[in-house]
Amino acid sequence: MPVAVPRFPGHLTDVAGLRVGHHTLAGHHTGCSVVLCPPGGAVAGADVRGAAPGTRETDLLHADHLVDRVHALLLSGGSAFGLDAAGGVMRWLEAQGQGLAVGPARVPIVPAAVLFDLWLARGPRPDAAAGWAACEAAASDPEAEGNVGAGTGATVGKLFGLPRAMKGGIGSASLRAHGVTVAAMLAVNAIGDVIDPATGLPLAGARTEDGLRLQHSARSIVQGLPVVVPATGSATTLGVVATDAVLTKPQANRLATVAQDGLARSINPVHTMSDGDTLFALATGGAGHTPPMTVLGTLAAEVVARAVLNAVRAATGLPGLPAAVDLPPG
Repeated sequence: MPVAVPRFPGHLTDVAGLRVGHHTLAGHHTGCSVVLCPPGGAVAGADVRGAAPGTRETDLLHADHLVDRVHALLLSGGSAFGLDAAGGVMRWLEAQGQGLAVGPARVPIVPAAVLFDLWLARGPRPDAAAGWAACEAAASDPEAEGNVGAGTGATVGKLFGLPRAMKGGIGSASLRAHGVTVAAMLAVNAIGDVIDPATGLPLAGARTEDGLRLQHSARSIVQGLPVVVPATGSATTLGVVATDAVLTKPQANRLATVAQDGLARSINPVHTMSDGDTLFALATGGAGHTPPMTVLGTLAAEVVARAVLNAVRAATGLPGLPAAVDLPPG
């Protein structure tokens, strides 16, 4: 019987001005999620850490490149097919008059990243219509978690074969400290296990052969047990960490880099050859000041780890693919 599990408080929309919309392809185990920035955009950066990424418009976020603001971010299922959804987000923003002024035109800047959910999603993939629908659904209310949007077909714990994996999902968390808000939203679709940093025990991941307990993948690898490494590009955890602090583009990139520490605390193994782990950072500047980057980085890593745990706690199991609420931890 599923058991009640606690969640860390907060959502990405706790950063004032951000709106989140999910579009779920009902019955097809895939979807996409959009983060809409305030009018005029937000300063952004990115850190691509996995070895098999699927991304769009991440090069322009490099600290030495021209454009420093984005108008939306897209996280999508469907592997590389899901990048099509960014076109729908661009068209929706253009219809709202949002975008970078380039001569007579406005060009919305929409970086995107995709995860591999084709183990489950074997029908339609997120396309431009899905991206548009996610924008239409966007709101400043607390965003939904679990089997929605980009987390619909997410799975975790695949190092001992897909029959022993578990359900991943999408989750959020936020913190308010030092006069700023720092929040994160993660679509958790990892090769490795999701680990509770407080106990060192897995919450969701590879299961034992009988399917009733958690295997603890990293510990099993150290013990020399054989693994079944899925094909390259078969997973990926995606996320957005956002703050209302005032940041420059180099600082936003640094925030995305340090926020990856939150993945290292809560997923093991992480950043593998089969993952395309990517984090975006957004800074709206609404707080009007900039705490020390060491402070912001500490908050970002913590909130990312919390959002990862919330993602698997909110997930709902499917036939043959249980969720964290269906198994005891450890």
